[in-house]
Amino acid sequence: MKAAALKTESEVQVAGLLRPPLKWAGGKRWQVHLLVDFWAANQHRRLVEPFAGGLAVTLGLIPKRAWLNDVNPHLINFYTWLKKGLVVDETFENKEKWFYRARTRFNRLLKDGGVNSAEAAGLFYYLNRTGYNGLCRFNSSGEFNVPFGRYANINYRYDFSEFKPVFAGWEFTNLSFRDMELEKDDFVYADPPYDVEFTTYSKGGFSWEDQKAVAKWLSQHPAPVILSNQATDRIMDLYKLRKFKIPTFKAPRRISCTGDRSPALEVLATRNL
Repeated sequence: MKAAALKTESEVQVAGLLRPPLKWAGGKRWQVHLLVDFWAANQHRRLVEPFAGGLAVTLGLIPKRAWLNDVNPHLINFYTWLKKGLVVDETFENKEKWFYRARTRFNRLLKDGGVNSAEAAGLFYYLNRTGYNGLCRFNSSGEFNVPFGRYANINYRYDFSEFKPVFAGWEFTNLSFRDMELEKDDFVYADPPYDVEFTTYSKGGFSWEDQKAVAKWLSQHPAPVILSNQATDRIMDLYKLRKFKIPTFKAPRRISCTGDRSPALEVLATRNL
């Protein structure tokens, strides 16, 4: 199928009023206008994202019930504290010295058992907004090692209490997708790491065997499923084999690990819709 033309962000009308609080590589805000019609007929269902990432899709659709999972524990800790109405007491500065001081403090918390604290959540937000290109990367010792980002201006927020009522019916977990037990009527939106060379999604990476496992897992679900991925030949073949419908779209790349901002051909593969 010919790639669909992508509307500009100003043309996209999204249901959600809250913008994603984090910069996140591979964010899918641009997809929301493509998903709203699918979701409109299924709002009675629970929305499940096994690879929640930056929450652009869920914040765009605003379901009453959602199960939002990610293998990144720091991401889930941040969202867990937003659900509690996080208010950060510290002052953030877009300065290199402040950034590296905060990075050192964050890594100390991880070593000292403070990984699930409100302080860690606030520091994670600051490091995400201030660090290079919205990346989340850790070295072999488990230390956050993204460098300073050198943005001209950053509008930080400190009071996240408006997320509390929105998140009230949403569950956040830190699991492998393999350990998720879906309810039979769940609406699943899955955005696993792209089938590209850069697949450092977690400490062990994300292999082609993982991609095949995701496809098998999704194909066994009896309710609506939507899969987002880069439209590589083998991804297309994998989901055709499992009887998905697979239209493609030219997608923007606002954040890229390589600095490449050229449009990428992506697929939204669907089943049971």
